[in-house]
Amino acid sequence: MIQGRSNPQSTAQFLSRDPQDRTPIRRLVGFVAAMLGAVVLAIALRDQAAALVMGVFALLAAVGVAALFSAAAGFLHFGLKAQGTAPDLSRIYAEYASQGVAVTNKDGSTLYANSAYRQLTGATDQAPFSVESALVRHFGGSEPLFRLIRAARRGEPAHEEFQALGSLGAGRWLRASVRQVAPPKELGSSEPLSLWEIADVSARRQQDGLVADHLRRFRKLLDEAPVGIFLAGPDGGVSFANATLRSWIDLGDPETGARLDLASIFHDQAAAMLSPGPTGDEPLDASFDIVKRDGTAMPVSVRLTRHKLENDEEETEIFGAVLERQADADHAALHNDTQRLLSLLRPAPVPIAAIAKDGTITSANAAFARFFGAAKSLENSSLFSLADPAAGERLQQALDKAAARKVSIPPVDISAIESKRTGRLFFSPISRTAGSDGAALVFGIDTSEQRMLEEQIAQSQKMQAIGQLAGGIAHDFNNVLTAIIGFSDLLLANHRPSDPSFADLMNIKNNANRAAGLVRHLLAFSRKQTLRPQVMSLTDAMEDLMVLLGQLLGEKVAAKVVHGRDLWLIKVDPTQFQQVIINLAVNARDAMTAGGELTIRTANISERESAKLGVAGMEPGEYVLCEVSDTGTGIPPEVMDKIFEPFFSTKEVGKGTGLGLSTVYGIVKQTGGYISAESEVGSGTIFRIYLPRCEDVIAPEAVAEKPAKREAARDLTGSATVLLVEDEDAVRSFAARALSTRGYRVFEAASGVQALDVMNEHGGSIDLVVSDVVMPEMDGPTLLKHLRKANPAIKIIFISGYAEEAFRNNLNEDERFTFLPKPFSLKKLAAAVKETLESD
Repeated sequence: MIQGRSNPQSTAQFLSRDPQDRTPIRRLVGFVAAMLGAVVLAIALRDQAAALVMGVFALLAAVGVAALFSAAAGFLHFGLKAQGTAPDLSRIYAEYASQGVAVTNKDGSTLYANSAYRQLTGATDQAPFSVESALVRHFGGSEPLFRLIRAARRGEPAHEEFQALGSLGAGRWLRASVRQVAPPKELGSSEPLSLWEIADVSARRQQDGLVADHLRRFRKLLDEAPVGIFLAGPDGGVSFANATLRSWIDLGDPETGARLDLASIFHDQAAAMLSPGPTGDEPLDASFDIVKRDGTAMPVSVRLTRHKLENDEEETEIFGAVLERQADADHAALHNDTQRLLSLLRPAPVPIAAIAKDGTITSANAAFARFFGAAKSLENSSLFSLADPAAGERLQQALDKAAARKVSIPPVDISAIESKRTGRLFFSPISRTAGSDGAALVFGIDTSEQRMLEEQIAQSQKMQAIGQLAGGIAHDFNNVLTAIIGFSDLLLANHRPSDPSFADLMNIKNNANRAAGLVRHLLAFSRKQTLRPQVMSLTDAMEDLMVLLGQLLGEKVAAKVVHGRDLWLIKVDPTQFQQVIINLAVNARDAMTAGGELTIRTANISERESAKLGVAGMEPGEYVLCEVSDTGTGIPPEVMDKIFEPFFSTKEVGKGTGLGLSTVYGIVKQTGGYISAESEVGSGTIFRIYLPRCEDVIAPEAVAEKPAKREAARDLTGSATVLLVEDEDAVRSFAARALSTRGYRVFEAASGVQALDVMNEHGGSIDLVVSDVVMPEMDGPTLLKHLRKANPAIKIIFISGYAEEAFRNNLNEDERFTFLPKPFSLKKLAAAVKETLESD
């Protein structure tokens, strides 16, 4: 290192001298000039010189006295301005500082440099010098150095640590910083200055290198240790795992960035490791299973110690040492442990058994035998002979995984052949047993009651959907059927059985009655029916269903179907499939409170297309797509994963059971199909149902028609006055003609308001009111309340396509009326009128 000269008296100064205060000199010059002026004036004015000189001297005496008092008070001084000691002390501190200090102005010229700076840079004091040029010349043009120079020119603070590359001390490490400072007042300038600080940190860097070498050696020793070592935080995250432990779990090099936590190493046993031990921070010895990346388990012994974090005494870190257990060496002990565990679990109320890889039951408790309906012990029996053959493949897969010591084994749902009970079996790998290539510990849960409850809930949901469907279409549909049946009766009344058109009229009436029976069946549907899948065309099914959906969705929601070409056949249960579409449509309707559009699109999906869809669990194959989309509010992302869970609902309490989409999911899965959902908040939701293609063709079964019962002939004529209130013109026209032909006097009204006008005009002569329930302006129950005010004894017959319970709640409990459901025939109308008039 080049040593420069160090002389504080000659070099530890600013290169520009301090300006002197010349005010006292100017005052002295002024005083001398005044004296000279007085002498000149005295010579020029000799006659008055005595008086004038005396006046001048008196004036000067007064000025002198004033000056003396000013000097004593400190208002007047002579010579150089007094300098404080602070600038001298700051120069002394900077000069003898251990790190180099230099001050530069805006153009880069050096105003000050201390001794340490000159020693570092080899600068001389014969002439001003540039810090930037000195740094670049002696330490090389490294990138950090150029960043410092650029920051100094911009007036920005910066600091860098770099290795010298120049001829002066190449290889040394320097730490340099620059920042902007305010200039001292004695410089007489307001331009900011740059303060440079440079220090040689080679010794510290060398020490850091030694520490890093020691850490690398220590890390290598830990990695080569014959035991697994890990360090975990309070959240379960593993901050360190040595190479031995990583090799056991097949994680490879830690530089790959694979994040570790206790749950990924020890699976379900991680919670036990995180929870404090019974003795607090005492070491804990336990036996666990390590989960490898391929899902297999490896038996190990773990010793855990805990210590508190330095920055948080409440939290603790976990240091663990993992030792591999030799399964073969400890075979007898492990086998004894297994048998001891099974003996303890024999009285357990849940089914428990040890089963070999081939399905042989090596040990089982009494609950296991009761579940399968066995009167004796099931040891040495085959599990495959006890369970439904449909579950055989899944049972074998679970046993194979247990034998391979896989940790994550999906549970298997089975049905017992003898007891007819359903259950779910959970498999856990256990140690190898003598004479067998693997074994599993099986825990069973009896799900018979749960399955029955699920079926009941599904049945209830189906009834609710059908009830909503029936309530939406019954009124208009039954109005149409009422008109068809009524006018058929009017035509049949004018034709004899021998007329050629009589048979055609009877066919019309019989088919209308058949349709009416279907509607009544929907309204009264309350019992469980046997439903069978049928081969059907999705195009035909959707065309029939759209008529029903139009009534169910209401006027605000428009529905349309976009069919694909040449759709393949599918095999589904028609009733269940209708329930799927109805549930999705109802959810879409509820999401479009202000109106919108429901679109159902169908298409064929080839095997190649299905492989690219990415639907979870979907196997490549040929499918028929049924897509239901709406323009509603959409589903938030945070609830998308829960929409198919039972009892999960985003609707208000009382407005949904939460079983709609879970029922849809169950029906689709039971049919062998798949369902996926896609939604965007504010744009709408799309549900896509993929149903397997069916190439079988099965002829639909013919539906037998039951012959109508004969009714006994009776007199249905009368002479009373009847007010007929019906908003459907065809129904009102038929009913009016039917009653008129029976001798009744009939007044007609198209609404409740018109009916009140007719009552005001002919109220005294009207004996009976026949009114529809659902009408514009004023419905039937409201009309009855107004009629009771004018005539409490008036008789009324309600006719409606809805069930009676749908409107009874809108009437008083003691209200008496006759109900005639639509559709009705001419005879039924006449009979209802006759019976009501004759009743008390």
